[in-house]
Amino acid sequence: MFSKTCEYGIKAVLYIASQSLENKRVKIGDIVQNIDSPEAFTSKILGVLSKSEIISSQTGPNGGYEVKEENIHSVTIAEIIKAIEGNDFFDGCVLGLNHCNPNEPCPMHNTVDPIRNNMKKVLQDTTIYELAKSIESKESTLIR
Repeated sequence: MFSKTCEYGIKAVLYIASQSLENKRVKIGDIVQNIDSPEAFTSKILGVLSKSEIISSQTGPNGGYEVKEENIHSVTIAEIIKAIEGNDFFDGCVLGLNHCNPNEPCPMHNTVDPIRNNMKKVLQDTTIYELAKSIESKESTLIR
């Protein structure tokens, strides 16, 4: 459903957030091991998420990645997707056409649009805190 970039980005933020709940910063090696992702690719994604201020990074021996307390309760999955993919996931044509809209719909527009709107609402209403808590309590996992 999500691109690999989004998939790794969401999983990385959720892992980092779950560790931030315990006041821990995590290193890139710990992240890739716990979400089963390639290190160089994940590092690039984390750079994008850091620039978007979804996560924070600190260098040095006590450094690593974290989600600030004020972000953990407010950042939504939709914001992560938007930081990585831009608005195309929510607004772009499912067939990749440039001029797809309600007035000039692609063949799939009218079928997909209501589903996309529901998905957008769910992703806008779901915070990383909710999902990080489910990981922390072992109700859910990030490993296949």
